[in-house]
Amino acid sequence: MNRFVSNFTNKLDSKGRVSIPASFRAVLAADGFEGLYVHPALDAPALDAGGNVLLNEIDAFLSTLSPYSDERDQLSTALFGTSEILKVDPEGRVILTDSVKVHAGIADSVTFVGLGHKFQIWEPERFRAHLEEARTKVRDLKKVLGNRVMEQRSMQDISPGVRGR
Repeated sequence: MNRFVSNFTNKLDSKGRVSIPASFRAVLAADGFEGLYVHPALDAPALDAGGNVLLNEIDAFLSTLSPYSDERDQLSTALFGTSEILKVDPEGRVILTDSVKVHAGIADSVTFVGLGHKFQIWEPERFRAHLEEARTKVRDLKKVLGNRVMEQRSMQDISPGVRGR
């Protein structure tokens, strides 16, 4: 499977290195990207990370905007201007720079969170709070979607002559 899935929490060692989970390294290896592309997440105190698939998605999104628009320049600045390409050592570890650690509030451990085409790197307590908020929103969304399905089924049960009145 070439998707980042699950979540893993690892400690930074005394030199500031952290091991990328083996399953994530396998996805990166299949992707063919040398190193690890990382940028501060736009909407969370976390880091977005990945390889060619992530970069291709960013390029595709940016290509929908006018080449000389302020929006494209701003997004390019946010996504490329603050990004880093981290070297992965032979043991699968990276050193997170101070600038990315500050953005995510990372001190001595991180949680890697698979999001399919990319993964995020979180400070573990911040991730737990984010996950709880996400679960709450998903429960609420499930109720809304479930009600919509029930409404659609009710409309289908009404005979055509009754609907037209």
